[in-house]
Amino acid sequence: MTSLPDTTKPGQKKLGLVIDLDICVGCQACATSCKEWNTQGYSAPLTDENPYGADPVGVWLNRVHAYEVDDGTSTNVVHFPRSCLHCETPACVTVCPTGASYKRAEDGIVLVNPDTCIGCKLCSWACPYGAREYDYQEGVMRKCTLCVDRIYNENLEPEDRQPACVKACPTGARAFGDLGDSESAVSKLVAEREGYDLMPQFDYKPVNKYLPPRTRKDKPTPKAGASLLDVMPEAKTTADRLFRWADRLLSR
Repeated sequence: MTSLPDTTKPGQKKLGLVIDLDICVGCQACATSCKEWNTQGYSAPLTDENPYGADPVGVWLNRVHAYEVDDGTSTNVVHFPRSCLHCETPACVTVCPTGASYKRAEDGIVLVNPDTCIGCKLCSWACPYGAREYDYQEGVMRKCTLCVDRIYNENLEPEDRQPACVKACPTGARAFGDLGDSESAVSKLVAEREGYDLMPQFDYKPVNKYLPPRTRKDKPTPKAGASLLDVMPEAKTTADRLFRWADRLLSR
């Protein structure tokens, strides 16, 4: 079985994602950009079989689910992105018989070595988050890598050295950074919005955090005649990003 590195050292780097469920619109940009980047990167190829048939099978490292929430007075749809949470004590690593699943000591990223993976699926059975994907063509397991071949790529501009899903999100619902640093922007965001672990009862200590949807009473009430920018000053930046993304897409 595979052992885990010591992640209790002071200042331990823990790279991960923070996902804001309040502003995720379920557009699937994160899922498709992840598929595009990783099909040519570290986890290549992410295969598809019979994609347009009655029984499609494909490898997706990031998936977005939608749930209807009814609080008794109103209903709302919450879009829930799901991928590997890069846990501090991941069961998927400790059950691996070949060491193919492993956790990096330097940044906490959990990866799979396809050269030593035998496709036994023990990791997928151990993961309570359903974050492992079996590649039927290659006979190996696949998972989110936090775009490890992108975030350390010095051939890219510094602003592009972030996971493809983060870069593609038009609403800014995804953030990336060092959650082991209490002074990092992502850690402060988690503290401010009371970000939480997914299924903490398993005690796997996921590094990725979710920010809960805000209730109506938590959201600012606009004054008469107020614009969106009066209520949400950050909307200008978000809108600029959205229009730049749309312009690049339509200009292809």
